[in-house]
Amino acid sequence: MKALLKHTRVSKKETFIKVTGSKSESNRLLLLQALYPSIAIKNLSESDDTRVLQKALQVESGLVDVHHAGTAMRFLTAYFATKEGAEITLSGSKRMHERPIKILVDALCSLGASITYLKEEGYPPLQISGKKIIHNQVTLKANVSSQYISALLLIAPSLPHGLTISLEGKITSVPYIKMTLALLDALSIENTFKGNTLTVHPKSNVSQTECVVESDWSSASYFYSFVALGAIPSVTISSYSEKSLQGDAALASIYKELGVKTVFNASETSVTLSASEEKHVTNLIVDLANTPDIAQTIVVTCFGLGIGCTLTGLHTLKIKETDRLSALKNELEKFGAQVSITNDSLQLESCNIKALSEKTKETIVVDTYSDHRMAMAFAPLALQFLVCMNDPMVVTKSFPSFWEDIQKMGVLADFQ
Repeated sequence: MKALLKHTRVSKKETFIKVTGSKSESNRLLLLQALYPSIAIKNLSESDDTRVLQKALQVESGLVDVHHAGTAMRFLTAYFATKEGAEITLSGSKRMHERPIKILVDALCSLGASITYLKEEGYPPLQISGKKIIHNQVTLKANVSSQYISALLLIAPSLPHGLTISLEGKITSVPYIKMTLALLDALSIENTFKGNTLTVHPKSNVSQTECVVESDWSSASYFYSFVALGAIPSVTISSYSEKSLQGDAALASIYKELGVKTVFNASETSVTLSASEEKHVTNLIVDLANTPDIAQTIVVTCFGLGIGCTLTGLHTLKIKETDRLSALKNELEKFGAQVSITNDSLQLESCNIKALSEKTKETIVVDTYSDHRMAMAFAPLALQFLVCMNDPMVVTKSFPSFWEDIQKMGVLADFQ
């Protein structure tokens, strides 16, 4: 399937959009709910990844296929390894079998877990025999995906002696680790984070608790991009908190430099994005080590504004749904952008975007690489170019209503 994106007239009525619950929060809470059934969850994410995880947590033994869901692969590896009596084959898509998991498996095995590789060492699929884990000390490098660390933190309170994690080096994606710890706090699970050491104390049960999932800040990034590129004067999205647990809430400060004003409506738990009277920067420089999931949106926004950017801290992007750095370079160059990348950074040169868009008369076909964020990040360029999106329904991985919602931004997806 493909979608031809058409720039349409925007309604002058007030624009309000309800964004699905955070996938990051939802998936963490689902795993905790599997360990402590007294937890109730509201505003759960409608994403494919969350549905896959929710279904997998009901399995006692046999094959579990997580498809493209990287978070589910990491969290379930830890969960099933500590579920006594479980015999699980944990598999996924072709791309999932290319995404490394050795660091997490090594950490779990050092604690006493029984996990074997069914094909290439260091990669899924995995054979997991759940057992009681009695060791409570583990060490791993700090610059790995935060999902490895969060997977260990989430199963830690269910272990007989809890868990102490020692991290070596500079920690990557600290906000996601703090999110996990904040959710443990909400359940009165004692934990500490001092220096490079994380400690979670054991807890046998949790009292009846209702957890409300905040909407996804990563999904909010696409509306920031539409506003920055002049699609609409303002849009209100919900449900968001100024005291968010999500690292991607950094969007508010980053997009201020790109000409978007953010106003939190506390009584309505919503946020209004509007075009700022202040001029945007001419060259954006930002370290996204703590917020790598918004890199694609930011790069495309900068290109659409005709400004340059230098983004660093992107070393985890190469092991996502695709090699996101290479994918960004490949697709932006189709529009005439000049992009250079390293293993952990991306540099975009400024350009005359008006001249490029007027010169480009043919439809530009954007490949999405089975990556939801590639599709959504590039959609706002339909305001300036003729765009055809390959595999547009990949967005259901995190934002099922995306194409319907962006009609309010002036872009209609004609599926073919």
